[in-house]
Amino acid sequence: MDDKHDFGKFLGVVDALHGENGCPWDKEQTLTSLIPHFRDEAQELVDAINKNDTANLCEELGDVLLHIVTMAKIAEKAGAFSIRDVVDGVSRKMIRRHPHVFGDGTRLSTEEVMLQWEEIKKAEKKH
Repeated sequence: MDDKHDFGKFLGVVDALHGENGCPWDKEQTLTSLIPHFRDEAQELVDAINKNDTANLCEELGDVLLHIVTMAKIAEKAGAFSIRDVVDGVSRKMIRRHPHVFGDGTRLSTEEVMLQWEEIKKAEKKH
């Protein structure tokens, strides 16, 4: 039997931490109060990358993911958006900004991809 947690189970863990019988510390956090913790975790992630420490990299990616999901949970509780909205938004953005992959299939060089990305981004910002 595989007892690994998937993304759905992970979301359940975060929900429990912020639920009625959850952790008092977690439930008291705000987006602002999490900033220094998020910065620390992001720096630990960068350190793991720079050290090519793949075991620690996995853990630090998890810590950063926890902060992202927690921040989305705080926003959801405030009625702003959910983690599903975050995932939907970033997925749609990646599809829009990669027409060479998800559109006509035109083969582009790295430089052409970067130019196309900036053009698409500028067009998006106008709307």
